[in-house]
Amino acid sequence: FKTPLATISLAVDALKNEKVINDRVKMDYFSGIIKDENRRMNKQVETILQAALLDKQEIQLNKNPVHAHDFINAAINNIRLPLNERKGILETCLKAKNDLLMGDEVHLINIINNLLDNAIKYSKENLLIKLSTQNLNSHLRIRIEDNGIGMNKETLHRIFEKFYRAHTGNIHNVKGFGLGLSYVKTIVDAHKGKIKAESTSGKGSCFIIDLPVIKESE
Repeated sequence: FKTPLATISLAVDALKNEKVINDRVKMDYFSGIIKDENRRMNKQVETILQAALLDKQEIQLNKNPVHAHDFINAAINNIRLPLNERKGILETCLKAKNDLLMGDEVHLINIINNLLDNAIKYSKENLLIKLSTQNLNSHLRIRIEDNGIGMNKETLHRIFEKFYRAHTGNIHNVKGFGLGLSYVKTIVDAHKGKIKAESTSGKGSCFIIDLPVIKESE
């Protein structure tokens, strides 16, 4: 919820700007952002309720054929305003020719959004995020790399543990990763995929997700 709430807050602040107030196009733009984020939060209510069942292994995925580039672009759109606020740059290279998956679109958007949100939260100056896709045999690889504060070996080893919190020890301390990455791994596992993290403290992090693809004919 923190990402859409932050985006809504930024949009509300923008609506108070005199230049925006006198510009109908900008007013409509920021009002539209608020409406879209509100709609997304409503969807996440159901997602959170489902996530509460994770411990009981009762999570219900609504799997349908979905193009990965579609949910990736949806997640990118969700974090556009916070990214701009940090004056960050997001480079994309979506070169996978087959991006068709059998998956739950809401959860898949959430995991990409979660990783992008972390990249922004744990950023330094001159934030640069690189997001790419490629096909590897029968899988789609999604790679999200940043030049942020990175992680030490202990954090990297425990990053997907539930409730584990990384200690950043500086102004960027936003109380660690908490449930976020545990949720990401659970959803990736539920889609019969794999996720791994690579990182160097002070130099940034990279998350790599491999998900099985299906052929158009299937």
